[in-house]
Amino acid sequence: MFRVALKFCHGLRLALLLAGIFAVSIRPGPAAAEFDVVIGTGSILGVYFQVGRGICGLVNQKTEGIKCSAVPTAGSLFNMDSVRDYAFEVGIVQSDVQYKAYKRTGGLEFVDVGYENIRTLFSVHGEPFTLVARRDSGIRSLADLEGRRVNLGNPGSGQRATMQVVMDTMGWTPKSFALAGELPASQQSLALCHGRIEAMVYVVGHPNKSIAKATDLCDAVIVKVEGSQIDHLVASNPYYSFMTIPGGIYNGNDEPVRTFGVRATVVVAEDMDDDTAYAIVKAVFDNIDKFRRMYPAFEQLDPKSMVSEGLTAPLHDGAKRYYRGKGLM
Repeated sequence: MFRVALKFCHGLRLALLLAGIFAVSIRPGPAAAEFDVVIGTGSILGVYFQVGRGICGLVNQKTEGIKCSAVPTAGSLFNMDSVRDYAFEVGIVQSDVQYKAYKRTGGLEFVDVGYENIRTLFSVHGEPFTLVARRDSGIRSLADLEGRRVNLGNPGSGQRATMQVVMDTMGWTPKSFALAGELPASQQSLALCHGRIEAMVYVVGHPNKSIAKATDLCDAVIVKVEGSQIDHLVASNPYYSFMTIPGGIYNGNDEPVRTFGVRATVVVAEDMDDDTAYAIVKAVFDNIDKFRRMYPAFEQLDPKSMVSEGLTAPLHDGAKRYYRGKGLM
């Protein structure tokens, strides 16, 4: 079974993070140390948490000798660091964050320790960059954010990383806004409804509980994200693509909204035991129909796309063994 010692600094950070959250693990159990595989996800209201819960549910039901727990975290970059440093066995990560970390670019070229040991298992759902605003704010386009109270996302999260790219594309800095908030995803909807911010961003699969809360409680609107700058951004980066958020899935938002986005990816460390990586992939792909039914954002998942799209770091050898056996590569 794949086990590695935690580095002290990351172990301390992990201990603080997990102190009060194992009550939401996918199956009841005693101490965290008794879980063989821990998956770092994201906000408890986000789709990453549902991805982790879904994977763990199938692993725990279909695999002998592996116990799996999904835990909420600060997001993509935190998960990349945690997998690299062996604090988590598995992490859910945005495709753009995976690309920049593995390639050591986009602000990560100066990190002391690289991410060369990162490997991928598969990608999951598409994640549109979603801009949500109070209807009474008058914000109806991306350009309207300048000079307003905006939550940019907490440092270390995928939404903050993508928002930084958008800001660079638009020529903005945090000083471009009346307020540049750093709230985590789990807190921003209530901040929007209470009027502390006028807009928030989220890189997430749909439907999403946090966004539904904002549209239900304070009549928030989803705002289009388009224009020549966004066209250039998508054309210049292989991990981005244009996406459309369907109309009718949120209260008061009946029309489809065009934006761009990334994909969620599942990453591990290179030295994860091949049999463990194989077992995780097998649990999901052998039961893909059941996985699709676990959450609305998973309904359109296609195994061939999951093996080929959004993956920058090499596939883990255990994953490749499964895919070759099934004719997926």
